[in-house]
Amino acid sequence: MPFMQKIKVIGGGLAGAEAAYQLAKRGIFVELYEMRPQNRSPAHISNGLAELVCSNSLKSTEITTSAGLLKAEMKLMDSLIIKAAEASRVPSGSALAVDRQVFSQKVEQLLQEFSNIAIIREEVKEIQDFSIVACGPLPSKALVKSLEELTKTENLYFYDAVAPIVNLDSVNMQYAFWGSRYGKGEPDYLNCLLDKEQYLLFVNELKKAKRVQLKEFENHELFSACMPIEILAQRGEDTLRFGPLRPIGLTSIDGRRGYAVVQLRKEDNLNNLCNLVGFQTNLTFSEQERVFRLIPALNNAEFVRYGVMHRNTFINSPLLLDNGLRLWHNKNIYFAGQITGVEGYIESGLSGLLAGINFAAQLNNKDMFIPPDTTLSGSLLRFVSTRQKDFQPMHASFALLPALEGKVKKNERKAAYADRALHDLKEALRSNSYA
Repeated sequence: MPFMQKIKVIGGGLAGAEAAYQLAKRGIFVELYEMRPQNRSPAHISNGLAELVCSNSLKSTEITTSAGLLKAEMKLMDSLIIKAAEASRVPSGSALAVDRQVFSQKVEQLLQEFSNIAIIREEVKEIQDFSIVACGPLPSKALVKSLEELTKTENLYFYDAVAPIVNLDSVNMQYAFWGSRYGKGEPDYLNCLLDKEQYLLFVNELKKAKRVQLKEFENHELFSACMPIEILAQRGEDTLRFGPLRPIGLTSIDGRRGYAVVQLRKEDNLNNLCNLVGFQTNLTFSEQERVFRLIPALNNAEFVRYGVMHRNTFINSPLLLDNGLRLWHNKNIYFAGQITGVEGYIESGLSGLLAGINFAAQLNNKDMFIPPDTTLSGSLLRFVSTRQKDFQPMHASFALLPALEGKVKKNERKAAYADRALHDLKEALRSNSYA
């Protein structure tokens, strides 16, 4: 390929890795910068590329869910993240959960197969032309300063919370059983039972528990897609058992049921670790041990990792980016990942995928690829590039899609949305060979 322009991708997370892959496979030379291990964010614990921080689950694979449909769309577009996830999968029913370490290793392996990708372990402190900014929601102070200078606007902030992980061997199986809701699929979740008295004690202590003081961030609101469990508990006595601790459809082989149920999901292929599903938290470490051990199955739990809360940063994308994720006032700078206001693992990967495709198209004088609005991919691009009064992060949702034509029964709508999306995306890919 005659064009030899080098592209700097800032950030080795899901979006940055995906962007580098899409650029490289189209003949562009890529320098992929990752600041770890020299400089580590408050949320990261490893030095690996594409580290999964909050959870090891990429959510459902069923195309009648927004998460499942988005993954299906990305697979059609040859996503690096989907390839790595499928190669590192751990049992989790209809969800796509992965062994985090294997997933990260697979991402790096696939990138290293390209001779035109250089992985550079250095902090980028200044954003220059011919860059994709995929620094994630926790950029370094120096990069935040460069972002403020580049965008000429204040950054916005919201919170994100991470669930704790326990050693599976430390779970008291007298109060737990493996199973899936309504017995569908494989019994991949460990269900920890609470009776009414145990549940009410847990909720009351959760509400009183000490939290980490966030100081300068105390006046900011939590993003509802990652709400800490202690905040949910404050909303009412039954909020948790009608939410993440709902017992409906969970009955053991010997007929045991709970007034509430805490679910644990496997973290690795070795079956050593489990995370507490829906237990993102900002409690102090000592309080996490005290309160979460009130759950009978976790009365002697060994916490391998505690839950933490950290600040997430994103730009006001609708004022700054076009629908190809390119900066309006500088066509040689693109953005990708949670910094753009997409929320979630897969959504971040998608933005990197499209930023990579479109920057490569620009460099090779090709048409940009903007997925149809009828797809979740296209609807997310439209959301982050359409002016709105109060821009807040968004994950994939059927609510972003245009209405279906004609009358469709309510219970058939999601399948119809999915069929339309995949059909339209295939047609769009056929008409744009560069995508």
